[in-house]
Order: sequence, then C-alpha cells, then structure tokens
Amino acid sequence: MTALPRTALALLLAGVLAPAFAAGTAPATPLHVVDRLALGGPGGWDYLAVDTARHHLFVSRGDRVMVVDTTTGKLSGTIPGTSGVHGIAFDPARREGFTSDGRAASVTVFDLDTLKVLATVRGTGENPDAIAFDPASGHVFTLNGRSHSASVVDPAKRAVVATIALPGKPEFAVADGKGHLYVNIEDKSELAEIDTASDKLLRTWSLAPCESPSGLALDAAHRRAFSVCDNRVMAVSDVDKGAVVTTVPIGEGPDAAAFDPSTGTVYSSNGESGTLTVVHQVDADHYSVAATVPTQKSARTMALDPTTQRIYLSAATLGSKRNARGWPMAEPGSFVVLEVAH
Repeated sequence: MTALPRTALALLLAGVLAPAFAAGTAPATPLHVVDRLALGGPGGWDYLAVDTARHHLFVSRGDRVMVVDTTTGKLSGTIPGTSGVHGIAFDPARREGFTSDGRAASVTVFDLDTLKVLATVRGTGENPDAIAFDPASGHVFTLNGRSHSASVVDPAKRAVVATIALPGKPEFAVADGKGHLYVNIEDKSELAEIDTASDKLLRTWSLAPCESPSGLALDAAHRRAFSVCDNRVMAVSDVDKGAVVTTVPIGEGPDAAAFDPSTGTVYSSNGESGTLTVVHQVDADHYSVAATVPTQKSARTMALDPTTQRIYLSAATLGSKRNARGWPMAEPGSFVVLEVAH
C-alpha cells in the first residue's frame, strides 16, 4: 500500500492538473510517527480534540478526559466524572468545553482556561456519542446512538432545548458554520443534514457504495463532506446537491476523518490496518491517495492540529483477551497518543 512510484506519480499529477485549486500541495517530507506520549492508566478511549488557542489536546478515557499540553507532551490536567465519555467540543466565544457522557446520558461543561467542571447537563438521548458545536446557533449537539436522535443543548441555559429524531444510528457530525449540521447515519449508510436554526432534519442521502460510515470531516469552502467507511472507502459528498461524487480507497477499521484546508489534505485513521491514509485533493471532485502512513493497530481515532499540521491518534497494545463484545482488550498500562508529523 506504500508503493513509492504510485505516490510520486499521484503527487506529480495533482500538481500538474490543478496547482492553483488547493491552498497548498502535499509536502515532500513523508509523514511519520514522531513521538509516542505514554499516558498509560486504565480505561478505553474514543475521540480526541485539539484546542489550538491553549495548546491543549483532549483525550477521552472512559470516565475522564486527559488534557495534554501539545508543546511539552505532558499532562496538564484531567476532567473527571465524564462517565462513558466519547467526544469533546468547544465554544470559543464562551470559553467553554463540552463532553458527551455516554453512560450517563449527559453533557459535562468545563472551563477551557482552568479545566474546571462548571455544570452537568442531563437529559440527552441514550448513549450520546459524538458531540459538535454549531457556531451559527451557538448550540451544542449530541448524537445519541441508542436513541437514534440528536439532542440540542443551549450552553447559556445549561439545558437540553430540543430533540431531533434521526432515521438511524448517528455517528460523527460536523457543522458548516452556516446553520447546517451533517451526520453520518451508520446503520443506513446515509448522510443526514440538520437545519440548526429550526432544529429540523432537512434530508438524508445514500452514501453507497460506502458501508457503515463512522468518521466525518468537511471542506466548508468547497462544500464537500468526507465519510470514512468500514468497507475501506472514503465517500466524498457534495453537500449542496446531496450526493456522493466520488470514493477514495482507505485502510481497514476507520473511525475518524480530518481535513486540512491549508494543504487540501484529507486524513483517515484506520485502526485495524494500523495506518493513516493521506488523501490529496486535486479539485472538489477528484482525489488521490498520497501516502499510507504506518501508525499502530487500534489507532482508529484522531485529531488534527491545523496550526501545526500535527495529527494525534489514541492507541494501545492489544492483547489476546477479549471483552463481552468480542473485541481485543488492551494490555494494562499500554495506552499512548501517537504524534504524526513531517
């Protein structure tokens, strides 16, 4: 999957066909794992998020969120009491952060400067998984896997103010900043669009040939959404037309996607393959795989720091024991955050 002649040819063609389309081209120095932050400790993991203003990386760990200083690689603090935490979102204007606490059906609100817990908002749908802040409405949305719904949280009121029924099990979600929230519907292989002003579901469309979409990223300028799917493809949607325009091959077991508008690069973290797929945007409807970066098996979720272009992935060494769902269990104390850079 890392044949250098193909990679070189893809990058050359991308530069010849559309040198002015993307804000930049993929750098020549290969991406690789430059550091492993050995955080250890008990608990599973899910999403990560980067607060670029404060150089903080937020790492979900089951019943807490670990906060790492990205300039030193050291632990800055911990947000406790986040039972079954999945995701982290930020409201920069209020200087507040939010976690989706899956087992507690709640949202924990914390101060971005001090990391102090400010409130717990209860009453979301069952198993709030992904969480997203919508700057257009100022509201926070939890995507509730078991309830097949989205809960709308008003940070000012510290309350759930609306519930939006969805056509299936929601996974990740992204806001476009213009009043629309896009949500992968995992069990239907669809993408849903929510109007964040009216809190209404506007429409859904098929992501075929994608199967079981999980991670999602958005190119807001060119109105393209990137859904990563269990059958080793990334589906690229035109969100204005509500249709898939192309697909790109990726690795196995993806669970997160990221888009860097400064370089026109899309990333897919593939936990079962233990790889990071690097996709170059030639133009809005054409993409080429620029590289496949070895990471570590289990590194399925990630966060991109757009200011440094560094990528962070949660991972652990998988042992022979399996949990009740049949998934391999991590070896005690082996949890790390991988840092990928040029």
